[in-house]
Amino acid sequence: MPDGAEHKREGPDPQDAPETDAQRRRRRAQFLRELHEAKALRDRVQPRRVKAARMRQAMRMRTFRW
Repeated sequence: MPDGAEHKREGPDPQDAPETDAQRRRRRAQFLRELHEAKALRDRVQPRRVKAARMRQAMRMRTFRW
């Protein structure tokens, strides 16, 4: 499991030295990728909920005033 190895390698790092911007951006990018993947999975397994959410969003956009 490669993710576990990365966490073990990065685990002691933040305690020894402050996190660099590059490390923070890498962690954030990984989090956003996983979040997007989880949302896509949820959309596939709950299509009715997704359609309802799309309809609500469309209604909000139609009633929004510039």
